[in-house]
Amino acid sequence: MSGPVASSSTSSGISWSALARLIRLPNQTGTYLLLLPTLWSLVLAARGIPPPHLLVIFIGGSFLMRSAGVIMNDLADETFDRQVARTKTRPLASGELSRRHALILLSLLLVVAASLLFFLLPIVTWLAPVAAFLAALYPYSKRWIHIPQAMLGIAFGWGTIMAWAAVRGQLESSAWCLFGATAAWAIAYDTIYAIQDQEDDRRVGVKSAALYFGDSVHHGVGLAFSIMLVCLIAAGWFAQLRWPYYAALLGVSVFFILQVMRLRRPMTPTHAFAMFRAHVWAGAAILLGLLVGLVG
Repeated sequence: MSGPVASSSTSSGISWSALARLIRLPNQTGTYLLLLPTLWSLVLAARGIPPPHLLVIFIGGSFLMRSAGVIMNDLADETFDRQVARTKTRPLASGELSRRHALILLSLLLVVAASLLFFLLPIVTWLAPVAAFLAALYPYSKRWIHIPQAMLGIAFGWGTIMAWAAVRGQLESSAWCLFGATAAWAIAYDTIYAIQDQEDDRRVGVKSAALYFGDSVHHGVGLAFSIMLVCLIAAGWFAQLRWPYYAALLGVSVFFILQVMRLRRPMTPTHAFAMFRAHVWAGAAILLGLLVGLVG
């Protein structure tokens, strides 16, 4: 093996490009959507900018756990992925990587993520196994429940619980409000994401909220958005945040309304993916609102 091919492979012939695509390195939208709620929690728990070491740990932890999560997903869905146009070229589904290689990388990611717990309060160590369990359970929920996005939401929301505990050493009402907001938000944006695969999912027998809601998908997503906003308002009330926070929520509400209106019309996979990715900006707006609402 020589030339460009050799430069992109390990000495054992494993492609670095395949490893990068296995953890979705070229597309970090999922990492941002996992990270942003943990930042909401860190900021609110710290009543401002959190300690730098916590920022580093949770930014790194979000990348590691999201990367581990997508490997778990691909290991569980390898057979399904081969039958879906959007996913059949993934490294495991295409045979570019073996399950052994994926398991080795998964183990490495989990070990590194676990090592971060040594720098956190003991309560976070007790909460961490729940995060790993939820991440492993989510891929299989697509076989059992009609809205597997709820399991994803619980898994992503658990990051807010761990972040709050890392700052305060205990859990309070605002933490659970952020947990609920994150869970509802994930149901909404991942339902939009699932629109890309509706026909393939129906054919291969995978469940999703997009299939479950069908022509009423705008109602389901709108309800999830509403629950999210109620939880965020409650979190702000418990924390006695000032008006800039609620102004940010008003702006996010307009964004949500526009998305629900768009869902009433026919959607292409390209439209669905663009709408999904736009949620990173909504999460960033909420984070900014929290920061300003604490001091403004």
